[in-house]
Amino acid sequence: MTTIDRVETRAVSVRLHTPFVTALRRTETTDTVVVTITDSDGRVGRGEAPQVWQVTGESLAGATACIETMLAPVLLGHALDDRADLAAVAGAAQRAVARNFGAKAAVDAALHDLVARAEGTSVAALLSGRPDGIPERLTTDVTLSAGAASALADTARERVAAGFTTLKMKVGTDASTDVQRVASVRDAVGPGVAIRLDANQGWTREEAVTVIRALEVADLGVEFVEQPVVAEDVEGLAWVRARVGLPVMADESCYGFHDLERIIRLGAADLVNVKLAKCGSLTLGRSLLRRAEEAGLGTIVGSMMESHIGVGAAAALVAAQPTTHTPDLDAAWWSLASPVEGGITYSGNEIRMPSGAGSGIGAWATPEG
Repeated sequence: MTTIDRVETRAVSVRLHTPFVTALRRTETTDTVVVTITDSDGRVGRGEAPQVWQVTGESLAGATACIETMLAPVLLGHALDDRADLAAVAGAAQRAVARNFGAKAAVDAALHDLVARAEGTSVAALLSGRPDGIPERLTTDVTLSAGAASALADTARERVAAGFTTLKMKVGTDASTDVQRVASVRDAVGPGVAIRLDANQGWTREEAVTVIRALEVADLGVEFVEQPVVAEDVEGLAWVRARVGLPVMADESCYGFHDLERIIRLGAADLVNVKLAKCGSLTLGRSLLRRAEEAGLGTIVGSMMESHIGVGAAAALVAAQPTTHTPDLDAAWWSLASPVEGGITYSGNEIRMPSGAGSGIGAWATPEG
């Protein structure tokens, strides 16, 4: 019988090649907790819990404490021979603590990694139940950090030259100039490039309607506007959506099923963004995508600023349950280097899925991680 033998955590900080700036924060590093779970046969699975104070409220210290104090005791010694064992132990970890979704997601991804390795299949194939038909490559958008119009235009040209065909602009920092910035980027890249906007909760209800209507009048070809108002104001999200023509997407307003059903009931969004660090589980993430599409909502899968470990888990989710819109999985592209060997890689706007079993992740890239 194979059992869970060790649960270890490591705080990792990965430098970015360019500062990442939104209406909520600015960062030059990806700061995350990597959980490594080892089974009695010596196999290793990994997952990560990103520190995102301004969105989830989780920290390196908090995720580490949650994993080591509350989740590890649930895992240690538990059988992990098959998918039934995976469902049982993953479910027990979900029930062990309230919220702490990043820590739960890290453990869940590591458990899926372990079982997939034992079966000699990928995490995506394990999650979908299909041994075949898993794509070798996915397409991602790329983010344009908030900034001045001229700088954004230059960066947009660089991103398109690098092979990206969907740009996700960070707005919400100044409602009075947001339209000008979008216009600058559209002029720079022409009509053939998709532009989507993310306000990261940066507007009031009234500002959101004013800006979105101005975008419509300017006919700038915006794909959708993500999270225009504060996360808790789902009624405000519905209020905005009822007054504009551009599609509205919920991100920070949608963590799990309770949030999704509220969004559906209120007609608060046209699309939802599912993230593992918000829902805490690959299986739940897949169920959320299915439920959203069943209700007629568009879907994407995104991530926080995470390394190749966390983005790899999110990519496996997309490979198992394709989204209606291009996913938002560029986070690890911003890293100067991966903290681990193997896993996903980037080529232009493509994410190349690993060919090995599990997540395809090997050893730490350096002794320091």
